[in-house]
Amino acid sequence: MMADTTVRRGGTGLNAVVLDTNVLLALWLFRDPAVEPLRAALETGLLQPVRCPATDAEFAEVLSRPELFSVAPERQTTLLNAWQASASAVDVIQSAPWVCRDPLDQKFLDLAVSAGASWLITRDRDLLKLARQARRQGLAIVTPESATWLASPPSGL
Repeated sequence: MMADTTVRRGGTGLNAVVLDTNVLLALWLFRDPAVEPLRAALETGLLQPVRCPATDAEFAEVLSRPELFSVAPERQTTLLNAWQASASAVDVIQSAPWVCRDPLDQKFLDLAVSAGASWLITRDRDLLKLARQARRQGLAIVTPESATWLASPPSGL
């Protein structure tokens, strides 16, 4: 029996967005000015972020790396709780029809498909390499700096 690889547009729908860990760090830890348009879109509800246990775990693990960031444990908890309160939890029930070269990034694709997300915002090269394939099925994989990601939803939606 062949696996179903159809991307379903359900769940939170057209404004659902998956943010990878580097984008979360830019938003929540570094307050990077380059992601301010994204922050505004999230704060106004134009985009609805989605998350799952696997993406939460990666965010928490990266925040706790003392060799990368010296984030106090209480601040780690505050950042993770703030993120979880702002994003809708989604059960990952579908595997994406695209396979990321880095298996640790596959969770973002699977979350996007399971949530019926229109956007996956990332700076990760392995994920960005799948953008053309994903766009054909209605998922835009873009950088937060991309000037057009907010103004032009993926075609076919």
